[in-house]
Amino acid sequence: MASTRLRYVLGAKAAGSFKALAGCRACTRRSFSGSSPLRQTCMSAWVIDQYGSHGVLRYSEDTSLPSIRSPSEVMIKVHAASLNPIDIAMRGGYGATLLKFRRDPFSVMDNGGEFPLILGRDVSGVVVDCGADVTHFEPGDEVWAAVPPWKQGTLSEFVTLTEYEVSEKPKSLSHIEAASIPYVAGTVLSALVNAGGLCPDTAGNKRILITGGSGGVGTFAIQVAKAWGAHVTVTCSQNAEGLVRGLGADEVVDYTAGDVAEVLEEMERFDVVLDGVGEDTEEWAKGRLKSWSGSKYVTLVTPLLQNTDSQGLLDGLVRAGCSLQTKAVQSILSGGVFYRWGFYAPDGPGLDEVSRLVDAGKILPVVEAQFPFSQVPQAFLKLEQGHARGKTVIRVAEEDRRVEEELAQEAEAAGRTHAHGTAETSY
Repeated sequence: MASTRLRYVLGAKAAGSFKALAGCRACTRRSFSGSSPLRQTCMSAWVIDQYGSHGVLRYSEDTSLPSIRSPSEVMIKVHAASLNPIDIAMRGGYGATLLKFRRDPFSVMDNGGEFPLILGRDVSGVVVDCGADVTHFEPGDEVWAAVPPWKQGTLSEFVTLTEYEVSEKPKSLSHIEAASIPYVAGTVLSALVNAGGLCPDTAGNKRILITGGSGGVGTFAIQVAKAWGAHVTVTCSQNAEGLVRGLGADEVVDYTAGDVAEVLEEMERFDVVLDGVGEDTEEWAKGRLKSWSGSKYVTLVTPLLQNTDSQGLLDGLVRAGCSLQTKAVQSILSGGVFYRWGFYAPDGPGLDEVSRLVDAGKILPVVEAQFPFSQVPQAFLKLEQGHARGKTVIRVAEEDRRVEEELAQEAEAAGRTHAHGTAETSY
């Protein structure tokens, strides 16, 4: 795989100078005080005050600044965030019942208690404060993380997480590039490792089918599976074939050209199917797995949150559990195939391994579009169009040193005039 970074950028590149973060200390970590080291008490954020469609997004400059409430927490200044399909779903109320219970079991009957709610699951930024028990980070560290859906998100200036959910940002990536990876990494690693039973030691020569391979989850799954030595087949549209092959896909099936199941029928069967599409895909995909050999069908499209939303917490959990058990038993009896659900799981140590693969050139960020923080609604509209070719990233802070250096290098290559080797370019 080429070591150069792969970018699909439709938006403007970030520009601006990198400034030292006010209040950061590059020496010892702070003692836990339960408050922020910053003088400000409010921050800018995009919030929703009710569930709904595009119009519920609201820009706020007086959102309460998060504080460190646990000795194991760190506060991060957000430099870049990115959007995922779950952000669109959560904006409309998807998972509200179960996520509210996860935030506070005593608030389930409190209608609207989760508002104002901040969306956004990915963050790349700089640590500005640490709790007393934090041992892996200190103010000034560049980090990345995926924020669990039950916590306040990253479309804001600051966010707090436990140190176990945070990892050191890959040195080879800018904040914009880094923000495209954490949530899809947590989702894919949980699906392939926990549900699919794969790991670097066992994935070698395994045959993996990834449906919907050109989006954020798919583009990451291709790369990590190839880094582990697997043979990867992907379904996507014809105009995404160049992208997925560039990421390492061995075989590509164009779902717009005909019956995907018939094309796959001619291929050797698979050890693992990672299904990011759902619907009728489940029916034919299970039939493409090797029989009675420990093969696994893992779907990321589950009824769990929809059931708890429509039927209540207890009934929804029971019905989802019964559905999973029924399909698991049917799959075993009909062909010796294991049926599994895949979910995102917070995994700071897992991101450590991803960081090593990124810096080794084995995983590349795929950024389709980027937007400034002022254009978050436009970024949502872009994602809602579907047919993603990577991730949509939000530039929360315009202080990305690496992008500035790249702009300077591009300007120099084009023969522009510089002063002391530095170019200032605005877009």
